[in-house]
Amino acid sequence: MADCLTDLLAERGHLIADGAMGTNLFALGLETGDSPELWNVEHPDRVATVHRNFLEAGSDLVLTNSFGGSSFRLKLHHAQDRVRELNAAAAAIARREVDAHAAATGRQALVAGSMGPTGELFVPLGALTAEDAAEAFAEQAAGLAEGGADVLWVETMSAPEEVLAAVIGGARTGLPIVVTMTFDTNARTMMGVTPAEFAEFAQGLEHVPAAIGANCGVGPAELVDTILGITAAAPGAVVVAKGNCGIPQYVEGAIVYNGSPEAMAAYARLVRDAGARIIGGCCGSTAIHVKAIADALDGYLPGSRPDLARVTEVLGAPWAKPGRLADSDPRADSEPRRPRRRRA
Repeated sequence: MADCLTDLLAERGHLIADGAMGTNLFALGLETGDSPELWNVEHPDRVATVHRNFLEAGSDLVLTNSFGGSSFRLKLHHAQDRVRELNAAAAAIARREVDAHAAATGRQALVAGSMGPTGELFVPLGALTAEDAAEAFAEQAAGLAEGGADVLWVETMSAPEEVLAAVIGGARTGLPIVVTMTFDTNARTMMGVTPAEFAEFAQGLEHVPAAIGANCGVGPAELVDTILGITAAAPGAVVVAKGNCGIPQYVEGAIVYNGSPEAMAAYARLVRDAGARIIGGCCGSTAIHVKAIADALDGYLPGSRPDLARVTEVLGAPWAKPGRLADSDPRADSEPRRPRRRRA
């Protein structure tokens, strides 16, 4: 059955996603340890500014400020009883900006309701049950739908159990669902899932996502590698690429991403060649980077699938292991990378 995301893709061929909500909120005054979701009611104007900047840069869809909007994450800020309120507010802010942008430019965009991981481990590794997780995601999804989300955007996942719970909970709204996992540990998720395994798993769900893909991760080269693995395993799927703006580094006590607009433009063309149809940035990405992505893909005709030599020449060697790409065995690596818990 057709949905707004599928319809817009049919019209435009590819879509430009936005960049990093967290990075841009930090630039507007959010401090480490604060809840971005509380800003939906405390500083809605600043959240709106982030959406507006991305829309003006060329985004065809913007993600709501609700990544940590489940009861499990909000509990860290004593706001677990405000799930519906904060998620509805997040979606309403994005809805207003998207509608205002369409009225001013005649170009429609979509509101994607961001749903990040709970931060909990599932049984038997932890205490979280599949039923409780699905209920938590259903509560969050209901708030996003109430606020005007067009799509539910399940992102930065590591475990298939959590993907399943999010899809089951989100499906109760009737909205189309997008799912992305993050591959940052030797070409696998923190819980050991490969891009191909994720693609096969997602395509076998009762509620098949409208799009699947990868976000966050390590850097642009690794994101290209991941997309190659997903598109090879699920050639008919709509695939999302939302990579970090370069590699994070600590500079004077702060995390700084070293990716330039030119590098993100090159990444955008590579992932488009690899088969991605929804392309944006993740951690470290500002409106400047999103504009570079949009400009690079404007009128661009996808070329042949990139090989290792091309990716390495443009972005550096994926996983810092020259000679290996998506179809090779990542288990030969011995040094795992530190997984990320929060999209910045």
